[in-house]
Amino acid sequence: MARKSKDQQPQKRGLDSNVMGLRGETIDQPITDTLERNFMPYAMSVIVSRAIPEIDGFKPSHRKLLYCMYKMGLLNGGRTKSANIVGQTMHYNPHGDAAIYETMVRLTRDNEALNVPFVDSKGNFGKVYSRDMAYAASRYTEAKLAPICAELFRDIDKDTVDFVPNYDNTTTEPSLLPTTFPNVLVSANLGIAVGMASQICGFNLAEVCQTTIELIKNPDHSILSTMPAPDFPTGGEIIYDPGAMAEIYRTGRGSFPVRARWRYAEKDHIIEIYEIPYTTTVEAILDKCRELIKDGKIREIADMRDETDLGGLKLAIDVKRGADPDRLMAKLFKLTPLQDNYPCNFNILIAGSPQVMGVGEILTEWIAWRTECVRRRVWFDMTRKKEKLHLLEGLKAILLDIDRAIAIIRETEAEAEVVPNLMIGFGIDEVQADFVAEIKLRNINQEYILKRTEETAALAEEIRDLEDTLSSKRRLRSIITDELKAVIKKYPSPRRTGLVYAREVEEYDDGPAAAEDYPVHLFLSRHGYFKKITPQSLRMSGEQKYKEDDSLGWYWETTNTAELLLFTDRQQAYKLRAADLAETKASALGEYLPGKLGFDEGESLAAAVLCGDYSGTILLFFQNGKCARLPLAAYATKTNRKKLTGAYSDKSPLAALLPLEGEQEIAVTSAEGRCVVFSSALLAPKTSRTTQGVAVMAVKKHPVVKAAFLSDTAIQNQSRYRVRSLPAAGAKLTDADRGEEQMSFI
Repeated sequence: MARKSKDQQPQKRGLDSNVMGLRGETIDQPITDTLERNFMPYAMSVIVSRAIPEIDGFKPSHRKLLYCMYKMGLLNGGRTKSANIVGQTMHYNPHGDAAIYETMVRLTRDNEALNVPFVDSKGNFGKVYSRDMAYAASRYTEAKLAPICAELFRDIDKDTVDFVPNYDNTTTEPSLLPTTFPNVLVSANLGIAVGMASQICGFNLAEVCQTTIELIKNPDHSILSTMPAPDFPTGGEIIYDPGAMAEIYRTGRGSFPVRARWRYAEKDHIIEIYEIPYTTTVEAILDKCRELIKDGKIREIADMRDETDLGGLKLAIDVKRGADPDRLMAKLFKLTPLQDNYPCNFNILIAGSPQVMGVGEILTEWIAWRTECVRRRVWFDMTRKKEKLHLLEGLKAILLDIDRAIAIIRETEAEAEVVPNLMIGFGIDEVQADFVAEIKLRNINQEYILKRTEETAALAEEIRDLEDTLSSKRRLRSIITDELKAVIKKYPSPRRTGLVYAREVEEYDDGPAAAEDYPVHLFLSRHGYFKKITPQSLRMSGEQKYKEDDSLGWYWETTNTAELLLFTDRQQAYKLRAADLAETKASALGEYLPGKLGFDEGESLAAAVLCGDYSGTILLFFQNGKCARLPLAAYATKTNRKKLTGAYSDKSPLAALLPLEGEQEIAVTSAEGRCVVFSSALLAPKTSRTTQGVAVMAVKKHPVVKAAFLSDTAIQNQSRYRVRSLPAAGAKLTDADRGEEQMSFI
């Protein structure tokens, strides 16, 4: 095959792809051009026309199906076979009957996938919470639009939304549906496009409408106060963290845990699970439980079965005698999909552009869009009334001389001259004259004309009112508010998903393994290398080994059951049981704790303390000269959590940590070489871990670098630095009090 010469080949901008020319020759084409011409149109089509929902809460497939059913008269009429609906929808959606029917299944009441189902169904449409419960074929099922669909299509024939041609240009379809409530948040939606995705959780209809009303009244309204959390058709419970939920509402991204609801029949020793997370299925739960039982990780279950029937979902668990049902469920929540996280990604098409938006932004955008829909409807009504008024004014003009109008029509020889002659005779325009000319002979009487023209005053008043509405943003918003209130009243929607505050949930704890209790020596380097050495091994060992730039940071003589608390420079604390780590020798580097405990990237060790029974006290010294006195009990947890966030104040870096047993004298030193000595009795105890404490040293440019018990320092002239009140600037350390040996030359 002939190839283009080097001079004829296009300039390369990246990897080349071979493209067959019209005459069979191979042409080198930059891959970037191939992507732009072939891949990008496909990607944009999937994003804009298929996978991502728009401000009305629908993807194109949903909108086409519902509009087709509306045009079929299924809003007020009886049900029809689903196969008929699928066939008719193919006028708008050419992607095949299977895809159309699957779309309809998800919108049905019987499938239970939506908080507000839009299709009133009859027959087997499967269940969203079951993987194996398949829906029946379209020829066996029947459907119609649910009553709430009246809110989707209200005034759609009054130019409230734009209409666009369908795929073969034989008819038109709405680009959006003029929904009277924020369906974009009410209906759960999942879409996977090319390079992006969308996952919107469903919210309660009444809560969304009420929140929208409050936002219209006050843009600074707290959304969490009226819409605290999502609501799922499958129920369950959200483990509620107001802070985390507020962040999801603000950014449109994040996740939150959802768990099943259950009850215990003590007489029969049976746990009944009757609501499960929206993200899982009955089969997935059963499969995971069987796997755990087979592996011996769950021994409290005698039998587990699916007892779902016409009454709804039910998983039955036969509990062995003596087993604690609360502890068993806590274990199942931790190990199975009975508790799962729901990921949020509020990606919505706004004017054809995908945007990740928070809940407040979505509602604000919806209010603006709905305001435009109402404005267009009011304009439509006003235009029609103006047209009618114009015709009636022409009719009123002939009221003065009906006989003359009849004479003009009778005496006109040509039909085409009737309208012009009426225009000349009464001074009316062509539209009015045409309207008069079309009146039936039987209606050309004074009574008929008087009745019609009596409407002009009322019409004029209505037009003035509509014009005032168009010019008033407040009145347009008031119309939206009234419609939202009507939706709340007409379609009651009790909340299905409960809220359980995270602080009230006790996580399952296997409990620490029974560790052998014996004396050990614990060594922790400044870089985080940990060694556990027995006394016998320590006596036989040589010098402790550390990395070249590392050294001993902390040392404890304790027992194997001891628990340590490690503080980092990211205001986090990690718990470590000595029994969880193997014994080692002095000649080894030891276990690297940042890797073992899963420190965050760039996080480093700042301090460590031996917890004991959490009855002691610690002093946290900060570089800004402040000190916080906290009880160790503030770090005790009922659960087996290994990581604690918010371990101390983030206002200043941590300079030192001292465990306090009884009141002692403390020496605090700054980078300038000044020192303050005071009694720990001057420090008032605090309860909040994030407290800044009290100021102990007045620092300006030179931060606190060291704090130690006075007995552990080399200070000889203690009275020079001792103070009776805090804060104090301190005195400069003398050479003798520094404890530094002077270098001498021999």
